[in-house]
Amino acid sequence: MAFNATAVLEMLRGKRMLFVGDSLLREQYVSLLCLLHRAIPDASKSFEAVDSLSIFRAKDHDATIEFYWAPMLAESSSDDGADHHLADRVIRGAPMNKHSRFWKGADVLVFNSYLWWMTGDKIQILRGADEDMSKDIVEMEAEEAYRLVLHQVVRWVEHNVDPKNARVFFVTASPTHASGGEAGGNCYGQTSPVAAADAESYHGSTSGRMLQVAGEVLAASRVPVGVVNITRMSELRRDAHTQTYKEQWAQPAAEQAADPRSYADCTHWCLPGVPDAWNELLYWKLFFPARDQAI
Repeated sequence: MAFNATAVLEMLRGKRMLFVGDSLLREQYVSLLCLLHRAIPDASKSFEAVDSLSIFRAKDHDATIEFYWAPMLAESSSDDGADHHLADRVIRGAPMNKHSRFWKGADVLVFNSYLWWMTGDKIQILRGADEDMSKDIVEMEAEEAYRLVLHQVVRWVEHNVDPKNARVFFVTASPTHASGGEAGGNCYGQTSPVAAADAESYHGSTSGRMLQVAGEVLAASRVPVGVVNITRMSELRRDAHTQTYKEQWAQPAAEQAADPRSYADCTHWCLPGVPDAWNELLYWKLFFPARDQAI
């Protein structure tokens, strides 16, 4: 059954849907708004963004669809909604109270976190509740830090979500095509997906170990967490990134402009495009939960 915007809006009547994660999940969020907007009269919808929180309102349905920027889910040095960079990431090892106060009361929660864990072997952890993000720092292997944070998220879900009234989902890793591998080069100039004949033998760059950690932690949750597995299907879409058509933090230098491959964005996706397919999967999990194992 194809995505039905009217059905989604009716399901969300009087409810709050919240996406929590990084810029890849924000792309899925924006995709969902695009899929829904034609079913809502212009006078009956609004959008606002304040700091890390973006809110879309479907007024006739008394519904909100929101996005909260928390790229590592735990509190981190990259939590500013506009000024955030991958380098020098520090996360707080204490409970995630700063973020989770925005999550309370959501009827549908959609989490993701992967990309920001994959730029280096170690993650810096700030211990304790001190506001100074520059002291009492220890290093932890990325996989184990990821496990620690996902355990915290699950613990929060178990204490704050009533599965009779709310749904929780986790979107798996959005792959990049930034370098090498069997795709050959990066995504620049790619105009077609990995061919069907090559798909079985093609292996992307996504960390299987990180996917395993997420699967293990989420499966142990006492509150069901629906896993929206976007990873493999997206790995095959090396052609679907924004490449050189994304607004950059800064204008490309002359040497970059002479070699577009050097600054092509092979992480984020074009809209409409791959994130629309992610929302198709989410739609099926929302409306046909009994078929979860088949998706």
